[in-house]
Amino acid sequence: MTDIVSLRRSETGGPVLVAALYHFATFESFIDFREPLQDFCDTRGIRGTLLIAREGINGTVAGSDEAIADLLAYLRARPEFAKLEHKESRASKMPFLRMKVRVKKEIVTMGVEDIDPNRIVGTYVDPKDWNALITDPDTIVIDTRNDYETAIGIFKGAVDPNTKTFREFPDWVRQNAGLHNKPKIAMYCTGGIRCEKATAFMKQEGFEEVYHLKGGILKYLEEVPQDESLWEGECFVFDERVSVTHGLKEGEHRLCHACRHPLTPEDLASPRFEEGVSCPQCYDARTEADRARYRERQRQIALARKRGREHLGG
Repeated sequence: MTDIVSLRRSETGGPVLVAALYHFATFESFIDFREPLQDFCDTRGIRGTLLIAREGINGTVAGSDEAIADLLAYLRARPEFAKLEHKESRASKMPFLRMKVRVKKEIVTMGVEDIDPNRIVGTYVDPKDWNALITDPDTIVIDTRNDYETAIGIFKGAVDPNTKTFREFPDWVRQNAGLHNKPKIAMYCTGGIRCEKATAFMKQEGFEEVYHLKGGILKYLEEVPQDESLWEGECFVFDERVSVTHGLKEGEHRLCHACRHPLTPEDLASPRFEEGVSCPQCYDARTEADRARYRERQRQIALARKRGREHLGG
């Protein structure tokens, strides 16, 4: 049995299980839940980030299969999260440095009052039906992610708002009257959570036929065969894997630890790339004093690794 499990893990991308999860719910006791949830994860070696707020929970965590199963059971035992859904992928090594449970005002920050996906939301579209919707000439396809995410992958024909944060999305919608030119709006994001709020906002703004990809890009890449896929590039993920491809396999991108921008193999070959110090995306925005400071940080990281320790500041 152990050999079979090991083989399955190796075929699917590695021994570490990564779970992306979110759930909108009325969660009045969220502040009191932070410490018990942190302790639960710490004692099981789980790492990642979980955001909790009055509107629910959101985050990505990683650990052993058993630890992640325990966490999901622990969350679903609460009535607020009984219907919590999650998406799984694998990593060749632990993709997070530490575990953080954070109390927030919103589990995904849009900055618009009275947006409640439990009250109004767009129509969910399963990955198997997504291609038909986005190739319909009556559909406008919108990527709700930020510019550093869309830079490495996007659905064919999608509109890229070029936003730097999700807070910019509402203004972008209001400034683009052309979005009313077609009857259908199809929206997508990494795992589905941003579209919960984005579609609720669009409905509130008067758009009637609003759809979103159920489970996000991650579910699409997991379920839709590559030879049928309309996805172009890789999908940015918020951990040290940086990106995933079809079948949720780890991608080729790496992260610039100076600016957190995803880097292509071409970026890594640039003379402006220096590990932990600079990359072609941030070189001109940094001073020599900044780079000297980053080099010292890299030196400390290298020393910690040599001693078999983790440098948490890295």
